[in-house]
Amino acid sequence: MVDTLLHFGVIALLLLGAGAALLTLPGTIELSFLTLGGLLPRRKRAARDADNTLMKLAVVVPAHNEQDGIGDCVRSILNADWTTVTGDVVVVADNCSDATAEKAEAAGARVLIRHDEKLRGKGYALDFVFNTLLPEGYQGFLVVDADSSVSSNLMEEVGRAFRAGADAVQCRYIVNPPDDRKTAGVNTLAVNAFNFRSECRGRLGLSAGILGNGFGLTAETLKAVPYDATSVVEDLEYHLRLVRSGRKVLFLSAASVDALMPASVETATGQRARWEGGRFRMIREHVPRLAGAVLRGRIALLEPMFELTLLPISYHVALLLLSLVAPSIWVRGYAVLAILIIFGFLVLSVLRQGQKATDLLTLFAAPFHLIWKLRMLPAVFRSARPGAAWIRTKREKDK
Repeated sequence: MVDTLLHFGVIALLLLGAGAALLTLPGTIELSFLTLGGLLPRRKRAARDADNTLMKLAVVVPAHNEQDGIGDCVRSILNADWTTVTGDVVVVADNCSDATAEKAEAAGARVLIRHDEKLRGKGYALDFVFNTLLPEGYQGFLVVDADSSVSSNLMEEVGRAFRAGADAVQCRYIVNPPDDRKTAGVNTLAVNAFNFRSECRGRLGLSAGILGNGFGLTAETLKAVPYDATSVVEDLEYHLRLVRSGRKVLFLSAASVDALMPASVETATGQRARWEGGRFRMIREHVPRLAGAVLRGRIALLEPMFELTLLPISYHVALLLLSLVAPSIWVRGYAVLAILIIFGFLVLSVLRQGQKATDLLTLFAAPFHLIWKLRMLPAVFRSARPGAAWIRTKREKDK
């Protein structure tokens, strides 16, 4: 009897560990390629063309009740270099109940007002502003979040990329750490590593992805692929449509946007739950479609499918740790190798992005971070449901 129970216990552990390992396999393959990409030199950009015609660019700032920071954002954009581009900063005041519109206009922006209590969220606001501006002759559009400041060369880099033929661009996205002292360092490390994934994909010549802030689209791209993405992760949703249309996003390593993180651990938890829940929803909805397209011969969609299945690092690590319980040298060996790949990617992310090597010491706080992430899983699953509500994240500047 005891031997039988032990036998079934071994089988159960094997199935549990092997199943966890199998769930991580596509993401581990993707992370291996990204690590390789991170080791490669940056791809050479096309030389500045000889066309002296100014490109007409609209910098779009979606804003919902952002009166405390919208002026600084608009001034940051206007004070940047606009030598070879022309255009406007356009703030779409979306369902605002404060002085966002007035303060944006006072800072020098053109303001569009949108009111729709039923269709709420950034995706709806962007679709509205793009449809409004496309007939006005803008050749390109750059999206900057209302809590951000931009590098002085951002508009020049975007204009240069568009003139060289890019369909879409994503600049470097820099975020400030949250207030939680126990997990601030490891959370920042994880966020920076997530952004580094875009740079690695760019070095491999792949579509860099859209991070929601600091991305640009040409008018031709928007006409071919309208921005009708309305989920809580509308940037990820739209990027999947872009790659399925055969287009890709160019990564602009020399330009950046700098944004504020949530004002508290509570708001950071809510924001992260919505992002990750939205990603799980995209996995459920788009992986079967991408897999079907790959089987029909569109091999170029294999990497976007693997990238989509790469879970947030904390969940990826948790599943790999679970794999270690399997009474199989092959499963355990895979888990150890995959964990080493993650560590190598994090080291590369720190070194390539100009951080200090000592920042890796924050990994000692990883257990706290993992516990935090596991505790938010119920909220993540709620956010993964269709129709999950968009909620504005509270900023540091909010009074």
